[in-house]
Amino acid sequence: MRLVALGGLLFAVYLAGLGIDPLVGEEVTHTLIASTLADDGELVREPEGLGFGLLIAPAEALGVTEPFLAAVAALGFVLGALLARRIVPEPYASGGAALVGLSAPAVAHAGAVAPGMTAGTLLAGAMVCVVGAREEPRVPRVLGAAILLAALPWLDPLLVIPALPVTAALYLWCRRARRPTLALIAAEVVTGSVVVYVTVNEQVYGQPTPGPLTGTFDGAPGLLWMPVLALAALAAWRLWRSRREQIALVIPARATAEAAGGLALAVVGAQLLAAIALIGEPPGDPFPGRELTPLLPAAVALVAWGLRHAPRVGAGLGAVTVALSGWVLLG
Repeated sequence: MRLVALGGLLFAVYLAGLGIDPLVGEEVTHTLIASTLADDGELVREPEGLGFGLLIAPAEALGVTEPFLAAVAALGFVLGALLARRIVPEPYASGGAALVGLSAPAVAHAGAVAPGMTAGTLLAGAMVCVVGAREEPRVPRVLGAAILLAALPWLDPLLVIPALPVTAALYLWCRRARRPTLALIAAEVVTGSVVVYVTVNEQVYGQPTPGPLTGTFDGAPGLLWMPVLALAALAAWRLWRSRREQIALVIPARATAEAAGGLALAVVGAQLLAAIALIGEPPGDPFPGRELTPLLPAAVALVAWGLRHAPRVGAGLGAVTVALSGWVLLG
């Protein structure tokens, strides 16, 4: 019930925030691809690729594209809270999800016609499945994670970067649980998707990807709008200390927390590295931080961990974060 309330709250706020970030650059192209598919059933060859346009085409046909994407974004933070529950109890898990989900970049970009927030939801869902598979590698968990990861390059080829640590963890943890066949199947689903993606692009665009993979990072201002993410640094230190002191040998449940926290940290770090090295802010984008949106649901686990160990500091950072979002909404 707590997670349902969390999702409902975030969805309502995201609906209120629609229009903060008007259609610019790639959003116009994705909308064009989706509307052409919905109205004429034809593909449009654009450098942004076809995957995201195909995903939102049904919503575009119904005229609910932005509310649909806002709902998907809210689901991402609910999944982030589920992952955080592997590390900390409630109310810290949901509290961390609420604080990250109510940050200004999340509010501004939740309904944006761009793949970032949707990618964050897919990554969070895959991480929940992978951590569950670490404890008990059942077929639905492993295949669920593999399918979610396999979808990422179709949204944006650079999403392969944050998907790598999740894919590696899925493979290694299945092997460690003596389920080598499952590990191999999962790896083949993900790599097979990449191979098909490259093959399709070679046929449609004459190259492995629809467009260039380089740009200029302009996301530092986006971090300034999310002071609550400072708690992730505390979580990283707690993770290092826990592993250094080998607490999991004394408290077995800590092993799951370390695994979930380490995976979240790897995804956040990979996406941040990709953003700094390769991704550029869309031309004319009026609000910063869009290239950081895929890491936000994963960051929930780290923020929740930091919130538990520094609740007063976390409350202060969270208050500033929410106040900045309120200022954006009112403005």
